[in-house]
Amino acid sequence: MNAATDVVLLHPADNVCIAVRALSAGAVVTAGHRQVTLTASVPLGHKIALTAIGTSARIIKFGQTIGYATRPAAAGDWMHSHNMTAGQLEQNYEYATQIPPDPVPVVGRTFMGYRRADGRAATRNYIAIVSTVNCSATVSKAIARHFDRDRLANFPNVDGVIALTHATGCGMAIDLLHHQMLDRVMAGFAKHANVAAVLIIGLGCEVATPGHLMKGLGREGLGPREEKADKTVKAAESIASSHSLAILGPRPSSLGPSLSSIPVLTMQDLGGTQKTIARGIELVSELLPQVNRIERTPIPASEIILGLKCGGSDGNSGITANPALGITSDRLVAAGGTAVLAETTEVYGAEHLLTRRARSEAVGRKLIERIRWWEWYAKVFGASIDNNPSPGNKAGGLTTIYEKSLGAVAKAGSTALNAVYEYAMEIREKGLVLMDTPGFDPVCVTGMIAGGANVVCFTTGRGSCFGCKPTPSIKIATNTPMYERMIDDMDFNAGTILQGESVEAVGERIFDLVLEVAGGKKTKSEAMGIGDEEFTPWHLGPVL
Repeated sequence: MNAATDVVLLHPADNVCIAVRALSAGAVVTAGHRQVTLTASVPLGHKIALTAIGTSARIIKFGQTIGYATRPAAAGDWMHSHNMTAGQLEQNYEYATQIPPDPVPVVGRTFMGYRRADGRAATRNYIAIVSTVNCSATVSKAIARHFDRDRLANFPNVDGVIALTHATGCGMAIDLLHHQMLDRVMAGFAKHANVAAVLIIGLGCEVATPGHLMKGLGREGLGPREEKADKTVKAAESIASSHSLAILGPRPSSLGPSLSSIPVLTMQDLGGTQKTIARGIELVSELLPQVNRIERTPIPASEIILGLKCGGSDGNSGITANPALGITSDRLVAAGGTAVLAETTEVYGAEHLLTRRARSEAVGRKLIERIRWWEWYAKVFGASIDNNPSPGNKAGGLTTIYEKSLGAVAKAGSTALNAVYEYAMEIREKGLVLMDTPGFDPVCVTGMIAGGANVVCFTTGRGSCFGCKPTPSIKIATNTPMYERMIDDMDFNAGTILQGESVEAVGERIFDLVLEVAGGKKTKSEAMGIGDEEFTPWHLGPVL
């Protein structure tokens, strides 16, 4: 692609091309060996018919079916919601039939991170206050707000004190899916490598008790008496060795007393709101100097777990930012790291490409099992999994979920799919993996971080303003006009691909940025303090 290009043709078999700038009716454009005259104005990122297309004929983009024409279209017509629909798509599933060879290893790439005592690598150094129920959310936020920039000025190695609050924790069936998933999320954040110390706060009568959560952290059998007042609950030996509280750098024994305990406060036992806030402030004040002793050290790129997300997508997402991020994913996998694809509802329509790349038939079938679950789950509520794209996606040129998904999975690059995880499960495999999440940005990213993601790359064409502490989020713009308009929020411009820079070169630059951010460079969202409100566990099931 060169700077003078008006359109891009993504695959020789495509019968549509994509406008890389707003084009007027009457403009003559060339895509491959075909030249057409536009019959109407076409916005940036939208599709143009390259040949006559009859009613019910397939619309081909990326070499794949993205929908069907609802009425005849002439060459040069604008193709969008007014003349095409998703229709019924039948996929031909194959499992592990096209496993790609392992990439050539990338060696010597490192970042300046925090090496925890159990060997895990952190990119940030936070203290977290975990609220087990919405009833303790106000208390948790009040404690975190106390530790503003002025109070943290003397602790330069502490990235912040965050309150992880949510809208649930009670009114749900004990030990069923919603309860299990909520505990999995809270435990995942409490154990996250980027969390150096944690304080757990409950009300005292909720379903999601601190004791139940502690089971998720590795301690069994906590009874009510063990949650009284501000009693410090000793974590089980397994969690003491893995929880970041016990980690004060490469030589923890030289840095003062061990922090292998988790403080648990119960509001009803402590005497209410004000007393709990006061005690929480005391506890965090004691933790701050200990957490501040931790220093960064060189860590191999293989320790990065990169969450891949696209939100507020447009017609350029599958052309610029997502395939460039796919290059980044491939580079990270080659370096021995982990790339996490998510958004199952935005894999729908492209899942057949991933099953062929699955490392085993079992991995591929696990993905299809999640797809079938989503079809059932949406139907329970009178919805359908193909009700995407959103209004903003459509304004940006995406017409059907199949089109959106084919562009979205480009973030996964070209390596083998090694594992499929359910929501918020701990990510253990290296290489490319997939986590089953919704597409909704905060719920999706919350799940990936709970699973261990220590950096997130977030591509956007419409301009999503996003962050999610304790993991930094790199926002990648798909087009230059939006990047320039929203420069305060965007970290990287992949729109240079539309001006002639290669996808490979942009992907390499994103990989470099990932290492810089992992090593402490602040993202735009971090600089603005975004990320406290985006902790959003997936809410499943009835509210009782």
